[in-house]
Amino acid sequence: MINKQVVYQIVEDWLEGKDYFLVEVSITPNNKIVVEIDHAEGVWIDDCVNLSRFIESKLNRDEEDYELEVGSAGIGQPFKVLQQYYNHIGKDVEVGTKTGQKIKGVLKDANEESIVLTATLKSKKKGEKRPIEKEEDLIFTYDQINYTKYLISFK
Repeated sequence: MINKQVVYQIVEDWLEGKDYFLVEVSITPNNKIVVEIDHAEGVWIDDCVNLSRFIESKLNRDEEDYELEVGSAGIGQPFKVLQQYYNHIGKDVEVGTKTGQKIKGVLKDANEESIVLTATLKSKKKGEKRPIEKEEDLIFTYDQINYTKYLISFK
């Protein structure tokens, strides 16, 4: 089986000096290599092709056959690395918590330990018939989060 660390290093070599970042490298037992990259402004197909060719130039199919897939982290897919959080600060996201909540809001901040989500929450005061909406900053540590994903809006 192809060594994941070898592929990871090849990708890191290609990424050096570029604004792209690595999201994930996975290798299945039958040697299907999947490499996901991302960029703050999106990923161009030409760059995926260039990375694919670079990886192929560093691996030897005569030693071990493999299937290679290079692509971008899909829009609307859960974030996998911290850089994706940084790139989406100020944008609408959905956070799925490990307790089963789904909270939509604006990603206000992110760091190595937690994120801050500005969400509009409804609360009903005693004796009132209608709930009132109030913006609130919610802090989540990564161990409280099941997923976070960018919300696509067509408005």
